[in-house]
Amino acid sequence: QVPLVESGGGLVQAGGSLRLSCAASGRAFRWSRMGWFRQAPGKERRFVAGISWSGGVTSYDDSVKGRFTISRDNAKNAVYLQMNSLNPEDTAVYYCAADPSGSSWVYWGQGTQVTVSS
Repeated sequence: QVPLVESGGGLVQAGGSLRLSCAASGRAFRWSRMGWFRQAPGKERRFVAGISWSGGVTSYDDSVKGRFTISRDNAKNAVYLQMNSLNPEDTAVYYCAADPSGSSWVYWGQGTQVTVSS
């Protein structure tokens, strides 16, 4: 298993920045693909960004490209999401997820709320 705990959410004004952190435990983290998802009120959970186990490959939803950056530190068992130029449409609960097999997002954190005021 890969228990995950997110932190770093909060209230920020439009144009501001936040950095989300995801603390993982368990050996499986080291070879897991990791990702960030978000769910806005009344909407489905959507993929935001992903990173390979080595950190060498990243992917982003078009809505956050150029504004968000995903990174990981395998020595600290942590994944990060740097979010810049935030706008109210980024308001959502953000979830960290792990995919140990490379085929499905199996483990999820509890989520952290991000609210962007206009």
